[in-house]
Amino acid sequence: MKRDPISRAQDVTATQPISLDVLREKYLKPGENGVEDLYRRVARALASVEAEPLRARYEALFLESLHAGAIGAGRIMSAAGTELQATLINCFVQPVGDCIQGVDDGGFPGIYEALREAAETMRRGGGVGYDFSRIRPRGAEVKATASLASGPCSYINVFDQSCATVESAGARRGAQMGVLRMDHPDVLDFITAKRQPGRWNNFNVSVAVPDAFMQALQDDQPWPLVHRARPGAALLDQGAFQRDDGLWVYQTVSARELWDTVMRSAYDFAEPGILFLDHINEDNNLRYCEQITATNPCAEQPLPPYGCCDLGPIILTRFVRHPFGVDGVPAFDFEAFEKSVALQVRALDNVLDLTWWPLPQQREEAAAKRRIGVGFTGMGNALAMLCLRYDAADGRAMAARIAERMRDTAYAASVALAREKGAFPKFDAAAYLAPGGFASRLPQALQDQIRAHGLRNSHLLSIAPTGTVSLAFADNASNGIEPPFSWTYRRKKREADGSVSEYQVEDHAWRLWRELGGSTEPLPDYFVSALAMTAGDHIAMMEAVQPFVDTAISKTVNIPADYPYEDFKGLYQQAWRSGLKGLATYRPNSILGAVLDTGTAPSAASAPAAPEGPPADPMRQVIESRPKGALSAVAEKIEYWTQEGHKTLYLVVSFLPVPAADGSGTRERAIEFFMPVGQSGESQQWITSSMRLLSLAARGGFLERALSDMRKVAWDRGPVRLGTYEKADGTRVPLWHESEVAAMAYAIQNLIARRASGPAAPAQAPVAEAPLPAGLPPVMAGKKCSECGAHAVIRKDGCDYCTQCGHLGTCG
Repeated sequence: MKRDPISRAQDVTATQPISLDVLREKYLKPGENGVEDLYRRVARALASVEAEPLRARYEALFLESLHAGAIGAGRIMSAAGTELQATLINCFVQPVGDCIQGVDDGGFPGIYEALREAAETMRRGGGVGYDFSRIRPRGAEVKATASLASGPCSYINVFDQSCATVESAGARRGAQMGVLRMDHPDVLDFITAKRQPGRWNNFNVSVAVPDAFMQALQDDQPWPLVHRARPGAALLDQGAFQRDDGLWVYQTVSARELWDTVMRSAYDFAEPGILFLDHINEDNNLRYCEQITATNPCAEQPLPPYGCCDLGPIILTRFVRHPFGVDGVPAFDFEAFEKSVALQVRALDNVLDLTWWPLPQQREEAAAKRRIGVGFTGMGNALAMLCLRYDAADGRAMAARIAERMRDTAYAASVALAREKGAFPKFDAAAYLAPGGFASRLPQALQDQIRAHGLRNSHLLSIAPTGTVSLAFADNASNGIEPPFSWTYRRKKREADGSVSEYQVEDHAWRLWRELGGSTEPLPDYFVSALAMTAGDHIAMMEAVQPFVDTAISKTVNIPADYPYEDFKGLYQQAWRSGLKGLATYRPNSILGAVLDTGTAPSAASAPAAPEGPPADPMRQVIESRPKGALSAVAEKIEYWTQEGHKTLYLVVSFLPVPAADGSGTRERAIEFFMPVGQSGESQQWITSSMRLLSLAARGGFLERALSDMRKVAWDRGPVRLGTYEKADGTRVPLWHESEVAAMAYAIQNLIARRASGPAAPAQAPVAEAPLPAGLPPVMAGKKCSECGAHAVIRKDGCDYCTQCGHLGTCG
């Protein structure tokens, strides 16, 4: 024990292979040889937006702070100071309106405009959250086309496939959160959608639950499912009616039965999560000028339309002195921590001026409110190093103390920044500090400073999952606010040559304990892992810390596989009564698989058999990406007539041979649509966009529904003539469509029908859409892993995690 324990901890950090591996794969840029080069790049970039005389000073301060443990979230560490036109913002919330194109009557972008905005955001590196509640329910009236709506779930399919196709800047796949209100008429379809394996793999989903529902649940009252869109005739015949407030009641259900459906899905499938909307909006510092209906993908940031997550965690283990009581009494260095917090506020505020914004609306929203999210990681490890149990009262008290000091220091630093650079434009002192909101609970002296000088940032705190930044920069310290998941596990990695390497990944505190001479048999009782504590203890930690966080906390409450279902339901009601803003749980079971491989893997012979079920229809299975190589294709000349006269264009459809569902040979499945180059013309730009979306729908297994929806699109330029139909007397007459979009969909349906029937088949109305298969395919343990190929990717601590090989993927 000759070396200082803190220096020895840094030695440990530098040696674990996982840290170097992730650092090289995800964060180092060409010409960078290690973390020092990366820190210098980031510090220089953050200082570049300061006034010229201050840049050198702040570059040095930011570099010192990075070394001390105040790092940026993944996007900052990866892209700051590079030539990539990539955002430094981890996540956004994007609005989705109740129309196809343009904007709806509330000013929200239409569905396909929202899809375009989301694709651009993900392409630049940002994850996206959406509230789909404005979209009219299935069976609602669509006056413009005299048709019925297909509902939000059908459009979520399209957003899901778009996310799977768009590669984000820096090769990061986009993360998404889909939210639907508990009173939306399609909420039951939404809740149960992810019970179908492979559906919405690129989404986390949550239901937005108002206080009125929780009260109806307690009182065992009926719950109306409502929307502002008028129901179709069939629903009106079934009893749908309009209330005095103008909303249409589609049906009324039992609150307890609806809640049971949510809880069953959460118990067996770990989703949906729950967002308590009223708690979120009541606590919001800006409740006077915005309404929040959704969160970012990991739910630590409730955000308004076009709002962003500008995040930066601080590594708490760096501030523990005399860890485990070696060479002195263990203590947390609050003075050093507060110094890092204050500088982190300035660094994240600078990110807002430095970053590349995917959309102008995002830039305008950020400029008006200047939201940032100072947070922490390594809470579980820090408490162990302080000899405190995560699931004990003294451990929770220390966590709350750390969070409180972070809060007060961050707000004081933002006041100082407001005096130097100005308050955020939407600041209104009286409304901001009004009773009931988060800011009204700040110390009175701090409130007085805010009233006198304003604040630079509307929100300052966020506890996010830290995923790969914890692996790369914190020696695998426990993730965010979480306790350690296990002390060690195996990680398999597929190399470029196809071989697989395997090595141990070790928890930071556990490694440091061994390095300082501690015995692991047995470990001290303050080494407590996530699965060794009760669900109530997980929630108790959230209850202790949430009052000091102005946005929210991303945390997974781990549930044992044998946890009673009735007790499980009670956890969410406990969370609501405690004033939490949401809750997500994970219970390992036969559907989702085990959470973590920490020991010897079972042999194939001992593995449980997959549940039996009817085989999946190959024409509807999800195709993750376009198969390599040439595909059989058909070029179709399409001639049609509009009020502008005769028009001609060529479309190409590619087909993939797939096994027939009945085992009799193969069938051809359309999977790719495009318009050849050379057909320029501003009026045809929409065709290219439509072909891309159809390709997504085709690979997602819902092409028939997408084409059917396109047939319903109308425009204001008169009818379009394409094709003929046969009357009852045998004569054929021209067929008219309500738009070019509808005509193209009809032409494609006919092309596919003729291809299926053979080259001699006549041009006629397309075959009817086949019904969905009666059963579901055998249930897999999770999504397909990009590293090992196993269907074993689950959500752990807000991140994609492979239970087969240990690969850590997207974190929101």
